[in-house]
Amino acid sequence: MLPRSASDLAPAGKTRPRKKPDELRFLHSWLQDPLRTGAVSPSGRALARMMASYVDPALPGPVIELGPGTGPVTAALVERGIAPERLVLIEYNPEFCKLLKQRFPGATVIRGDAYNMETTLQGLVEAPAIAVVSSLPLFTRPVPERRSLTEQAFRLCVPDAPFIQFTYAVVSPMPLDEIPLRAHRSRRVWRNIPPACVWVYRSPQMNG
Repeated sequence: MLPRSASDLAPAGKTRPRKKPDELRFLHSWLQDPLRTGAVSPSGRALARMMASYVDPALPGPVIELGPGTGPVTAALVERGIAPERLVLIEYNPEFCKLLKQRFPGATVIRGDAYNMETTLQGLVEAPAIAVVSSLPLFTRPVPERRSLTEQAFRLCVPDAPFIQFTYAVVSPMPLDEIPLRAHRSRRVWRNIPPACVWVYRSPQMNG
């Protein structure tokens, strides 16, 4: 049996504090407010990478992320080549906000209402964003609020910027018969639990 290092040993009668897993953080948040949290676990790595793949890091400007939670998609965006200083994260849960500030110290973390993002971001985003990446539970909101969300997003973005949204459902979280958008659906990410896909929406006409 190999000897343990000194760092593995705790003083007698004491146990080393354990970090709270992200899955438990999500479950706790969901139990407190299921309609706002929407998911009982954070996005998996494969899904997060799929979402980030639709953001072009070569374009100048910020990236707005809605409902980042514990940051799996944020991490994928950084891995994709988006510097943390370019990230503007809107999160409602105060515990998640604290965690995001620790994990991504260069990012702008704002506790606020993503569905009212123009007011939430007033005076905080100096340049038009190149993309909006959303993990919000859209199906819990009425269609007019979802329409308003995309309209606000496109007003804050450069022309033809993508609004990127994941869903576990088999239908578009933005009802395309009621909200006129150009839309693309990714292949299903079976490695995610539960399986999910990514929808990329763009303004019906190039804004600007």
